[in-house]
Amino acid sequence: MSEKINPLRRRFLGIAAMSIAATQLGRFGSAIAQSSQTQPKETATTQPGTVQSTDPNASRPFTRSARDIRGASPYLPIKNEPAPKLIVDPPIPEGLAQGIFWTQYRVENLRIVPVFGAGAIQTSPRVGHLHITVDDLPWWWADASDTNTIDIAGLPPGQHKVKIELVDPNHKVFPGQVVTLTFTVLNYKRAHAH
Repeated sequence: MSEKINPLRRRFLGIAAMSIAATQLGRFGSAIAQSSQTQPKETATTQPGTVQSTDPNASRPFTRSARDIRGASPYLPIKNEPAPKLIVDPPIPEGLAQGIFWTQYRVENLRIVPVFGAGAIQTSPRVGHLHITVDDLPWWWADASDTNTIDIAGLPPGQHKVKIELVDPNHKVFPGQVVTLTFTVLNYKRAHAH
């Protein structure tokens, strides 16, 4: 069923539609003009890790660079690399309540990878891994997984000690990069140890 539209109303609707379209096209055209300017939308400033917008109305929080977060590129050797550093959090209480030792860690100025031996010592950026010892036992294990959490299950109730060492590809401890955590596992149900 078609309705006849008053010619005056039709003209009004046509003008309104064209006005709306022109407004939208103007916004679209303005956006195209801005994006096609020779200056990029964002330019890096002289300080690493900051980004500055060319739009004076833009409000942008401080943004850290990929290098700030991920470290140096593996394609270029690093001259005068700073010493590696091991940072270890306290054990996670929810794990200890189940007889499980979980602790998160991170390293700085080193990449944890499964690369070993004399040839790997000269690698830049520097590589290494962790050695983990439980309760002063005479043996340890190497962890080159970089999962960010050490996981030891089935610990009996009582006091325990876990030593975490940051080592080079030849298993030599980096000076001062040993963290020892002492903690207590309370009685828990052994229905599911992990």
